[in-house]
Amino acid sequence: VHVVESGGGLVQFGGSVRLSCVVSGGIFSNYAMGWYRQAPGNQREMVAGITTGGSTNYADSVKGRFTISRDNAKNTVYLQMNSLKTEDTAVYYCNARTLVGSKDNWGQGTQVTVSS
Repeated sequence: VHVVESGGGLVQFGGSVRLSCVVSGGIFSNYAMGWYRQAPGNQREMVAGITTGGSTNYADSVKGRFTISRDNAKNTVYLQMNSLKTEDTAVYYCNARTLVGSKDNWGQGTQVTVSS
């Protein structure tokens, strides 16, 4: 399984950015997908998740600002990030978790930097 994120970069405070994550290998629709982030000196934390059935969940810190979605036809999961804050600055990682065995498959991460 190969997981590749894209879409990060430098964004102004209050701005928006959309991250994409393409998964190859396996059957995409069978993966529970998640976005995580890790800021310098911090542990990796869950940002948003979406099940195979399309149910979503979010960290309290991003509720109402971020939206996770998936397109099974494109083997892609997205993270729309709006009203960005400086504390959203982090490396964002995509995770594809198998239904059987809950095996995690991580991407290499994409940097999002929010400037004030």
